Amino acid sequence: MAARRVSPRWLTVEEQQVWRSYLDVYRLIDERLSRQLTEDCDLSMAEYEILVQLSEHPCRAMRMSELAERVVNSRSRLTHTVRRMEEGGLVTRRPCPDDGRGVLCELTDAGMARIVAAAPGHVEAVRRVLFDVVDADDLQHLGAALGRIREGLRTG
Repeated sequence: MAARRVSPRWLTVEEQQVWRSYLDVYRLIDERLSRQLTEDCDLSMAEYEILVQLSEHPCRAMRMSELAERVVNSRSRLTHTVRRMEEGGLVTRRPCPDDGRGVLCELTDAGMARIVAAAPGHVEAVRRVLFDVVDADDLQHLGAALGRIREGLRTG
């Protein structure tokens, strides 16, 4: 039996404009923030996000599987990034004490110092590229829209 062809739900002109604006904004923000972190702190965006997640977690440690989920990264890519960070003294890995199969990633004192030093410049860059260019109403609408999109992606 032949598969029934379903006509694509093409984007309207307005949807196409929004989609292309999103792509441009995503790329530009990522490029600017990545450049700021690299030039000012010698960190990649992925490394910075790992440091943030660990610094905000109790005991500054997290299972690798949970960390991968939080930074929205594959386990293999996370393992590669964490290995680099471990070589740089920013994190350590050790077996999970309550589960022999799990691995904990722990922020070192050097890693904590690095995030404390990097955060002010990064926050200022985020403000410049995002928050300084929208008013309070736009920010509220953007936040609501992004929240719905994130929820749809996480549950869908």
